[in-house]
Amino acid sequence: MGRLRITEIFHSLQGETSAMGRPATFVRLTGCPLRCQYCDSAYAFHGGEWMEQAAILDRVAERPGQLVVVTGGEPLAQPAVHELMGALCDAGREVHLETSGALPVAAVDPRVVKILDIKTPDSGEVEKNLWDNLALLQPQDQVKFVLCSRKDYEWARDFLRQHPLPVQEILFSPSHAQLPLRDLAEWVLADALPVRVQIQLHKLIWGDVPGH
Repeated sequence: MGRLRITEIFHSLQGETSAMGRPATFVRLTGCPLRCQYCDSAYAFHGGEWMEQAAILDRVAERPGQLVVVTGGEPLAQPAVHELMGALCDAGREVHLETSGALPVAAVDPRVVKILDIKTPDSGEVEKNLWDNLALLQPQDQVKFVLCSRKDYEWARDFLRQHPLPVQEILFSPSHAQLPLRDLAEWVLADALPVRVQIQLHKLIWGDVPGH
């Protein structure tokens, strides 16, 4: 069993995705090769604690509920995460992976729901998108666009019109304090886009406090 560098393991509400509002156990891995300008988890870029897989599974088992969210940083930057996610699935957990979309998802256990970001121009990391990942998505997976501006919105809208995605959930999320939620909502309605506009529920409840 491989070791993983872990920033935190905590119990909270999932603030985003189609599971928004559901209690979940979060396993936040340390490290990320990207530097998106809006990142709200930069504290996970460095540090962390090396943990054996068995210890991680024990920590997760102490917490209630079925949903486990593996996040970061960028979880796929640590190859041992694949074994961990498989073990969590074997334990009967519902596992969601939050990934930047910059690293290959081919080896992700098919039981895991992938929430894959597509980086927009204003993220500063659009060139890091690994487009081959899109063909590996399953209907259960979700694609997220974090939008910072009208330009970002139009880029994402046009991308969807040109590249139909094989998923049931496409998430449009306004970058916190950069794009007003009302503006995004009105644009989506005007263009009749088949997307879910989402907010970051955890920030409405707890603000920018780590561990939520």
